[in-house]
Amino acid sequence: MPASRYTVSDVMTHTAIAIGREASYKEIAELMHQWKVSAVPVVEGEGRVVGVVSEADLLPKEEFRLEDPRLPDQLEEASKAGGVLAEDLMSSPAVTVHPDATTAEAARIMARRHVKRLPVVNAVGMLEGVVSRSDLLKVFLRPDAELEEEIRQAVLAELAPDVPLDFSVQEGVVTLRGPLRDRALVPLLARAIRAVEGSSTSGWTSTGASRPAHRPVHRPAYRPAGAPSGRGAAGSNAPVLGCALPPS
Repeated sequence: MPASRYTVSDVMTHTAIAIGREASYKEIAELMHQWKVSAVPVVEGEGRVVGVVSEADLLPKEEFRLEDPRLPDQLEEASKAGGVLAEDLMSSPAVTVHPDATTAEAARIMARRHVKRLPVVNAVGMLEGVVSRSDLLKVFLRPDAELEEEIRQAVLAELAPDVPLDFSVQEGVVTLRGPLRDRALVPLLARAIRAVEGSSTSGWTSTGASRPAHRPVHRPAYRPAGAPSGRGAAGSNAPVLGCALPPS
């Protein structure tokens, strides 16, 4: 299966907007509006990330402006309603990612931690950039010809080198065509193609006979209610060999 080619460093925004601990609530809101971002990292010293202020950290000021929290799990959010500086509002420690992490790893972190953006830090925690959900989607902008070449070399040459398969890529959708006697290869090929960054899905069109045109099935013989049962050709209640077409 092909290894992930793209890292966070390939897709991240290298010029990141950051604030210090003393940034005010209004200043943070203005920066988010100006730069169209949903969160900003908080740094200290030479750029070490100590936290993140997101839209979710700013909303309690409006949410609890006229009323107090009613549920115990709202107490932490409500405590930020009175915050006026970044150090009061930020979520700390920050959820971060390293530039050499794969885009898949970054996507998993975002999904598990329910965040839209991640500060990208080096080995000592210094800010190097920011990666967002939209940045991770850049891999789906790969040209079809580039996807074809990777699938040919990294998937088909490894999993089905002696099978005469043809395939095409249109708008990131991969379609395989050809005879394949070993049906166990189908899910393996599909999974390997999905692992190619930028391919959105895959399909299979069989052009060879990889299974019989019909399959035998057993079903009980029809016998009217009250009719006597017996042995032999007439009135037999033995199973009758029938035929059913495979599902289309």
